[in-house]
Amino acid sequence: MRLSPLPPFIIDEAVRAALQEDLGLAGDITTNACIPADATSRAVIATRKPGVIAGLDLAAAAFRLIDPSIKVDIISHDGAHVEEGYVVLAMNGPSRGILSAERVALNFLGRLSGIATATAALVEAAKGTKAHIVCTRKTTPTLRVFEKYAVRCGGGHNHRFGLYDAVMIKDNHIAAAGGVAKALRVAKAAVGHMVKIEIEVDTAEALEEAIAEGADIILLDNMSIEELKRAVAFVAGRAVLEASGNVTLQTVRAIAETGVDIISSGWITHSAPTLDLGLDFE
Repeated sequence: MRLSPLPPFIIDEAVRAALQEDLGLAGDITTNACIPADATSRAVIATRKPGVIAGLDLAAAAFRLIDPSIKVDIISHDGAHVEEGYVVLAMNGPSRGILSAERVALNFLGRLSGIATATAALVEAAKGTKAHIVCTRKTTPTLRVFEKYAVRCGGGHNHRFGLYDAVMIKDNHIAAAGGVAKALRVAKAAVGHMVKIEIEVDTAEALEEAIAEGADIILLDNMSIEELKRAVAFVAGRAVLEASGNVTLQTVRAIAETGVDIISSGWITHSAPTLDLGLDFE
């Protein structure tokens, strides 16, 4: 999958906010107390565990925004599968700036690389099937665009970005609207022809209703492997089928082999472990 770079103004806005949070009103009082203003250093960021890299532009921006005179070399690339000890970023310049930007750079890089690494593991487990691994809206507030980017770095795909770019009718919508058929009918009448409509079902009866009403995409919620197989056979290509619920490294292969088109996982964004990287002065 070709990765489109994130717009620089989005990166700078997020990184600037993170630096402001860290520096507060007084700046880095530890570094300013210990390090001479004219001191310069060379440092590198390297992996301490194997993983998939994501977020290098955000890490580089932390150093650039702290002090534009810091020279940053991006050695790896987002989406790279790297081993332990691999240097992904090097910087050379004022020691104070490098130290003050260190934690913000590592926070972004470790968080996003962790998401990419978790995604890549699921993608690898489903390899050879037609199922795409996709993320959800279970993301860190204000960081969704970066976390969804990290999913793409890991070889996954993105579900909707927000409430505005697709209709997704879930169980509470169905209950409030008065049933599967009614919810689909009013939704189709309300949105334009460019908007896809997805609906969540958890029974064979609800699936039949959704197909009869012409849903574009059907989310099969927490169904067993046998139920998923029967759903795939019944739908027979009349709608895109998404499986969700209980998606783990141990279960994803069996889910993918049922023939569903999409497997969605909230875990890859809300619970992926941070990839361990460290900054060391040379």
